[in-house]
Amino acid sequence: MAQQAMPAASPNSPVFRFAPSPNGLLHLGHAFSALINQNMASATGGRLLLRIEDIDLTRCTDEFEQAIYRDLQWIGLSWEEPVRRQSQHFDLYRQSLETLREMGLVYPAFLTRGEVKAHVAEHEASGAAWPRDPDGSPLYPATDRERSDTERRKLMAGGIRHAWRLDIAKTLAFAGTPLSWQETGTGAPEVIAADPSAWGDVVLSRSDAPSSYHLSVVVDDALQGVTHVVRGRDLYESTAIHRLLQVLLGLPEPVYHHHRLILGADGRKLSKSEGSTGIAALRNEGFVPADIRRLVGLGVGL
Repeated sequence: MAQQAMPAASPNSPVFRFAPSPNGLLHLGHAFSALINQNMASATGGRLLLRIEDIDLTRCTDEFEQAIYRDLQWIGLSWEEPVRRQSQHFDLYRQSLETLREMGLVYPAFLTRGEVKAHVAEHEASGAAWPRDPDGSPLYPATDRERSDTERRKLMAGGIRHAWRLDIAKTLAFAGTPLSWQETGTGAPEVIAADPSAWGDVVLSRSDAPSSYHLSVVVDDALQGVTHVVRGRDLYESTAIHRLLQVLLGLPEPVYHHHRLILGADGRKLSKSEGSTGIAALRNEGFVPADIRRLVGLGVGL
């Protein structure tokens, strides 16, 4: 996997990372985020890491991972080796989850998606709205949170599949102080108040994956010494959960920079299923890396 070497940086240099998932082909939105990370690392004398977020073993493939390397190299991205692959570090995520279990801040959740959907539908049939998270998904019902330890042990002993969810009310009480994060994506640095409660009892581990995005990303950022998290505006609200987990696990707080999104003709965020905006598809049509920079609104010399 040969690519251009990153310039030498001091041990105390800022650390940036680009972290795609190999569950599809990269598109213009990914190119924009990767190039923004590289531009900011270069401007600050920092380092750029590449992380492959492949905790979803059913959707992530080696074919897509290799395509990521090809596309990023083609647009001119360079990064440090070795590349971190999340699927090789499940044990570390399990250790962090165990820490939260020992603190009494997570609980086993047994409801299936169908059961949650039925629960919400029954509630809303009465005319009352069910609370939803910032992404629009219904918050998880209190059913499993309110189970007794005896009932939980019985269900687990019976082999009932379950996830592990963060008890958000108990966790916020444990954290004590109000949470916030440092944001630079709007221009001048500012402090943003974090509201993890908006997400309800988020999943930290599923029966088919030992970690969720929320848990693995904060563990990885800390272990890799990431000082600046530069990512799309669609993950802005998720930062509240990440800050909460950082506080609970005693992890350092990076600076966050949420950049604008590259939108499709319909005004919506690009999807990996939209082949016309894929980096590989554009390359095959005769586009060159400079064209990619122009399409995402970056100057060729940046």
